[in-house]
Parts: sequence; C-alpha cells; structure tokens
Amino acid sequence: MNAEKLGRTVGIGLRVAGRVFGNSLGGAGQSAASVGNAARHAHAQAQDARVHAAGKISRVAGRGVGGFVRPFARIGHILWLEVVGAIFLLIALSVATNLWRLRHDYAAGPDHDKFLLVAGLLALFLYLGLSSFWRARKK
Repeated sequence: MNAEKLGRTVGIGLRVAGRVFGNSLGGAGQSAASVGNAARHAHAQAQDARVHAAGKISRVAGRGVGGFVRPFARIGHILWLEVVGAIFLLIALSVATNLWRLRHDYAAGPDHDKFLLVAGLLALFLYLGLSSFWRARKK
C-alpha cells in the first residue's frame, strides 16, 4: 500500500469514526446531519478519484515529454558548454593582447605587478575555456 492510499484510508476512517462518535453523543436528532455528512463523504470520494486520475495522467504525460526532451537536453548542454568555452577563450585572447603589451615589464619594471596580474587572468580564462571544451567532448 503506497503512502497516498494509506493517508486517504486513515483520513476516511477518522471522519467516519468522528461521525459515529458524534451521532452517539447527539442522539437521534443528528440523523439529518448524518445524511448530509454521507453526501459530503460521497462527494469527497468522487473528488479524490478525479484527483487520482488527473495525477496519473500528468505522470504519464510527464514521462512521455521527458523521453522526448532528453536527447535535446543533452545536445543543448553540449552546445552550452561549447559557447561558454568560446566566450572564455575570446576573453583570454583579449587578456593575451594586454599581456603582450606588458611583456617588457616581465622581470622588473614599473608595471611588474600588473604583468603578473594579467598573466594570472590569462591562465584562469585559458583554463576555464579549455576545460569547458573538454567537458563538452566527454559528454
């Protein structure tokens, strides 16, 4: 028995037990109310059946759509990785031009700190771009 069915069974049992207990305390004057409660109970059961059927239909439709979309999602993810890798490599190219301008300050110079910073950025963007293409290839 799954959790949903168990919960419904326990809920219905508690409602029925509450009505029986209420009728025993209230006497015969509650008979009209119990008829109304029975009608509400039947309506609630019909509502539960509709909800259960709708849930089953949505699960089946979700599995069908998921099976259709899965190959496109894989291709889309690979394409996303390649686009992001290309963007990082373009940024790395831009940073490399700045590194080339600062090449004279490599060992010692007024912009030595700037050269080291730009070299670090170049290494970072090269790593990000190449690893993105590597991940796309592995998929």
